[in-house]
This record gives sequence, structure tokens and C-alpha cells, in this order.
Amino acid sequence: MKKNLLAVGVMALMLAASSCSGNNAANNSQAAENNSTAAAGSDFATTTNIRYVDLDSIGEHYNLAKEIQEFSIRTYGELDQAQRTKSAEIQKFGTAIQEKMQNNGYLSEASYNADMQKFNKMQADAQNALATLQRKAEQELLVKNQQLNDSIQSFITDYNKSKHYDAILYKAAGVYFNPALDITAEVIEGLNKRYPAPAK
Repeated sequence: MKKNLLAVGVMALMLAASSCSGNNAANNSQAAENNSTAAAGSDFATTTNIRYVDLDSIGEHYNLAKEIQEFSIRTYGELDQAQRTKSAEIQKFGTAIQEKMQNNGYLSEASYNADMQKFNKMQADAQNALATLQRKAEQELLVKNQQLNDSIQSFITDYNKSKHYDAILYKAAGVYFNPALDITAEVIEGLNKRYPAPAK
């Protein structure tokens, strides 16, 4: 009986030892894989050449972007002015109808209905005209913004032909970039050489 217990004990120890050695082998294999991945990562870090640009700064300092911003302000200012002008015309006519009613100026219901129809048409025409102006403004801005994006992309592509960076990112795409990787000033300078500010 003691021999059987001893044999079972020895067998259990042997199984535990082989299991540990198997785990060690697996651990060693995993460690080697981790080291290999770390090595690959460190190779990537040392060989990858990345830079970034701040799109907000480009928007503030690139001549074309400033022109588009001015166009946008001017266009929406004109749209706002058109809306105020139409509203004033409609309000003036509405006030005239009200005063005419209060002073018994309508000799017939037909003449009152005619003025109300005119008032309603003025409102509908104003809404349609303003909607058309807004659509036109939005389409023009869409075209100009596409022109701006194409201009920046085209310049960066040409710029990188001599720099040979592996990647040029927008600053907004990341959480942190080393400021030494910032090429925004160079890009703005190059963009403005391609598109100088118009003479005033």
C-alpha cells in the first residue's frame, strides 16, 4: 500500500514537473515572440519618418484659405442683408393692410382678399428667393473648399517628393506629436509661394 502511494506521489511529481517544463517552454516561446515584436516595433520607430501639419494654422495663414473665409463672411452677410430687406418689405406691406383695415379703407372683401393674396405671395416668393440664394452660396463654398483641399493635398504631395517622409499627418488626427515634427510653417510658406496674396 505504501509502495502504491509512493508510486502515485512520484507520478504526480513527474506530471507536475513536465507540466512546468511545458509551461516554461511556452513562456519562453511567448517571450521570444514578444521580443521579436518589440524588435520589429523598435525598427519601425527608428526607420519611420513622420511629420505633421496643423490645418487650423494653414486655414489662418494660407492666402487661398483666407480668401475663402472672406468670401464666406461676405456671402453670408449678403444673404443676411437680403433676408432683412425682404422681411422689411413684407412687414411694411402687412402693416399697411392692418392700418387700412383699422381705418375702414377696404371698400369690399375682394380688395382685402387681393391684398392678403399679395401678402402671402410676397412671403412665399421671399422664402423661395432666399432658399435659392442659400443653396447657391453653399454650392459655391463647397466648390471653393474642395479647391482648397485639393490645393493643400497637391502641394504636400509635391513637397514630399524631395523630403521623402513616410507619412505627413494632420495634427488633429493624433493625441500628441513631438513639436519637432511640425512642418506647418514650411508648408504655409510653400503654399503661399504658389498662391500669393492678391495686390490691394
